[in-house]
Amino acid sequence: MRQKIVAGNWKMNKTLNEGLKLTTEIVNMVADEVRGDVKVILAPPYIHLTQLNGQIKNADRIFLGAQNCSQHKSGAFTGEISAEMLASVGVSYVLVGHSERREYFNESNLQLASKIDIALENNLLPIFCCGESLDIRESGKYEAFICNQIKESLFHLNEEQFSKIVIAYEPIWAIGTGKTATSEQAQEVHAAIRKFIAGQYGGEIAESLSILYGGSCKPDNAKELFSCPDVDGGLIGGAALKSRDFTDIVKSF
Repeated sequence: MRQKIVAGNWKMNKTLNEGLKLTTEIVNMVADEVRGDVKVILAPPYIHLTQLNGQIKNADRIFLGAQNCSQHKSGAFTGEISAEMLASVGVSYVLVGHSERREYFNESNLQLASKIDIALENNLLPIFCCGESLDIRESGKYEAFICNQIKESLFHLNEEQFSKIVIAYEPIWAIGTGKTATSEQAQEVHAAIRKFIAGQYGGEIAESLSILYGGSCKPDNAKELFSCPDVDGGLIGGAALKSRDFTDIVKSF
């Protein structure tokens, strides 16, 4: 059975005290209300990582994630943070290739391949983000576009390495635009991703891969989305900043 995952990406939000409060609320709510084998990942800004690691150390299904890492091991890269640094403060997961990193910081597929490699070298589990813009969606070539993102950034990995990857599908055209992706549209792309990966790595690895949906997942649509056969959870943005909303999404399984 594939791992069910709900990951909260705080983006550039929450002061230190606000983040500590939010984490305390989520830890308590998850412990009191959530049943089953759902894995919860919190990906706050870097300033929170050390103290959040202390907060969640006794929460057996909550894990610490980072929003990005450098493709370089170390050096004169002002403002960057290395995979080794993240691992040293208890980070388990790292987002690679989030749509905002691709758009605002021009991260390429080949650059992301290097980030995947260095994350794995430091025992971090990558959550690889992929997805299409509105122009690509309307062109009808979105499946080929997404598959190419995956091919160029991930297909250099061997089977053992690839088995550690989580994929998050972000329909960029449906995030903060007023447009909504239906559960059928989400399922279509998730199934296409799984089929494409099966062609490279075989059905067993493809069927064990967790693929998360990252397009404006909220408490009122999470249950429908998570009921799709190829949707294994969510990468949550805005709703991750509210403990009640985030926990309700986790409970949607």
